[in-house]
Amino acid sequence: QEQLVASGGGSVQAGGSLNLSCVASGYTYSTACMAWFRQIPGKEREGVAAIGMDGDTAYADFAKRRLTISKDNAKNTLYLRWNNLKPEDTGMYFCASARYWCILSLLDPNEYDFWGQGTQVTVSS
Repeated sequence: QEQLVASGGGSVQAGGSLNLSCVASGYTYSTACMAWFRQIPGKEREGVAAIGMDGDTAYADFAKRRLTISKDNAKNTLYLRWNNLKPEDTGMYFCASARYWCILSLLDPNEYDFWGQGTQVTVSS
């Protein structure tokens, strides 16, 4: 059974950095895409960044130049490196996988069929 376990969240001051990780287990197939999403109170879940099977990446406009998504296939781990965090980045961050296909640039949560439990990020001013 597939499982995604996200970690690395925490409390940081504005301008700080965080490294999020998402370990995948139980997969018997290669996923087409993996991505990070976030849920901010009062807002719909939104895409942050995605990475395809070939390593292509896509980022939300608010995240460009502030973060890097990467993966280590040997460790079955997805990463998100956040720099220059802002208070408005506070929220729950989820990793997700799309088994068959996705359009990376859309960062559409409806294209992802398996989700991890989330890790909380809190940025103070």
